[in-house]
Amino acid sequence: MDKAARFRQLLAGDQPIVLVGAHHGLSARLVEEAGFDAIWASGFEISAAHAVPDANILTMAENLAVARTINDRVAIPVIADCDNGYGNAINVMRMVEEYERAGIAGVCIEDNIFPKRCSFYAGVKRELETIDEFVGKIRAAKRTQRDPDFVVIARVEALIAGWGMEEALKRGKAYAQAGADLVVIHSRSASPQEVMDFAAAWTQDVPLVAIPTTYNTTDVAALAAAGFKAVIFANHALRASLRAMRDTLGVLRRELQGAAVEPMIAPLQEVYGLIGVEQLQENEAKYLPIGGGQVTAVIVAAGAGFEHELTSLIADRPKAMLDVKGKTILERQIQALNECQIKEIAVVRGYKKDMINLSNLRYYDNDRFRETHNLASLFCAEAELHGRVLFLYGDILFDESILEKLLKSPADITVVVDHAWYDNYVNGIEHPVSRPELVTTLSPPQQRERFLPEASGNRVLRIGRRIPKAEAHAEFIGMAMFSEPGMEIFRRAYTEARQKYGQGPFHEAPAFEQASFTDLIQELIEQGQRIACLDIYKGWMEVDTFEDYRRMWANVKQ
Repeated sequence: MDKAARFRQLLAGDQPIVLVGAHHGLSARLVEEAGFDAIWASGFEISAAHAVPDANILTMAENLAVARTINDRVAIPVIADCDNGYGNAINVMRMVEEYERAGIAGVCIEDNIFPKRCSFYAGVKRELETIDEFVGKIRAAKRTQRDPDFVVIARVEALIAGWGMEEALKRGKAYAQAGADLVVIHSRSASPQEVMDFAAAWTQDVPLVAIPTTYNTTDVAALAAAGFKAVIFANHALRASLRAMRDTLGVLRRELQGAAVEPMIAPLQEVYGLIGVEQLQENEAKYLPIGGGQVTAVIVAAGAGFEHELTSLIADRPKAMLDVKGKTILERQIQALNECQIKEIAVVRGYKKDMINLSNLRYYDNDRFRETHNLASLFCAEAELHGRVLFLYGDILFDESILEKLLKSPADITVVVDHAWYDNYVNGIEHPVSRPELVTTLSPPQQRERFLPEASGNRVLRIGRRIPKAEAHAEFIGMAMFSEPGMEIFRRAYTEARQKYGQGPFHEAPAFEQASFTDLIQELIEQGQRIACLDIYKGWMEVDTFEDYRRMWANVKQ
């Protein structure tokens, strides 16, 4: 059932229809959430939201754009306040075509001349259209509509203009006979008596509508008992928001601190609920390829590394800030992350921390970097460890294709392991300094010229520096990906391990605070947690010696 048909169904029911004004999609959502029957796309509210008087200053196109937005954001019918039809009967025909095409359930036009003036503006000279001219507008509107359920509401302004009850009844009758589906009798009296008298004298079959803005002590039940089928609360949402914004901004200006107005404002989660963030996330999960969206990258660059091997290179800067053909290692990491649409990036600093000062990053400092290891550094950025998280060592460079594959991993926890290490080991090739974090995988590799990853996926059985080389299958390169549940599992394991082990040894670490990232991964494996691995064959570099740095400089593209 479309919205026009739904409004017709309300008209056929026994209960009064209650409409409430809205001026944009959010206010319409609130009206719907409150349980009202329909939305009044209020000309007064829409004009006020544009900070202009309700005096035909906004064009039909501007009002239509707002009404369309309102209609698109709610499931309940929308009736549009269309002033005097934006011109003569020919303009009304175009108006009906456009509003009906937008899915609006109906329009309301008033018999003020163009340009109209808000009914409640004091001291304004009022002129009304002739009955014949306004009847022509109604007839034109009804002839133009294509959907028989679309409603045309005629608004009588005779009482507002001071032309008396007789004129108001005369006009109302003519409009009803011309085909209006409902008739609004408008009044600015503080008493409902005028509209009650009109309803008592009304003899047409066409239902009546009241707008109790000024006679606001009269409730819907009383108006329904008097013969009104619909009641419009035309501008209350905007007036409420005006008061709330002014009060909140006044306190904010005085205190200049966001916390001062926190009790006065809605939590962000409440806003997210109204605007459909949860549905957005569900749709992204269903239809978008897994990638960089909503991923936070945490780069651990706190340690000094093998200073005795790199003394001349890192005497005045951390390894992450070593220059490689005009860009630092960290800058190249940021570039790769950005190209995969990862914009939320945090860096944990330690050694020579003031040298790491790139813009658009969030920084956390591990000032105890000499006494701790990379797990402690990672949890210096604990505030970032929520949702999907990418973990990176700060001294590695990698092919962008590795990152792209890692971001597509469906596992809760995935580590990147390089099987080229195995071939090097078998061939007697070992790094002179580096103590690699070795990995034993479920599917052991075999020496071969071209590495092919396991089609069914592989997982880690053991990880650490002390794994006997003869039992290892690959090397952990310093990259890992966590899903949102995976990150929570990792965080919980860290908290539990810290409480359990305290200052005692933890896997390969002599004390928990000196534990590495791989120590906690091994703890999870022993707890039965599946740790997936992204199998690669080369495609990355790290710097532990001057020769590593020379090789990186030679192999990296400009």
